[in-house]
Amino acid sequence: MDQKRILLVEDEVSLSELMKIRLEANGYEVISAFDGQEALDLAKKEKPDLIILDLMLPKIDGYKVCRLLKFDSKYEKIPIIMFTARAQDSDRKLGEEVGADAYIIKPFEPEILLSKIQEFLKSRG
Repeated sequence: MDQKRILLVEDEVSLSELMKIRLEANGYEVISAFDGQEALDLAKKEKPDLIILDLMLPKIDGYKVCRLLKFDSKYEKIPIIMFTARAQDSDRKLGEEVGADAYIIKPFEPEILLSKIQEFLKSRG
């Protein structure tokens, strides 16, 4: 089975490192981006199997990154998990409107994130 590649977009370096270690320990290849512009560039260049996307990012926010990818036929099939401290219903609704496939609120249970990742990657084959 080939290793699935995840683009992890998180501007908090310590959290990004922790998540990267956990994802790699579960057999995923992880590419990291620390702002919205870098996320867009890497998504287009690397075509990851899945994207974990923080909302509050420097340069371009996560909503806009998600929208730009989901409304582009080349990238619309990449599952995007919104990963944020913003827990309001309006935030979640906006996430759905821009095309996010899932919405996980920080602080989070790693098992929930891992099971969501597995669910999306299984459905992609």
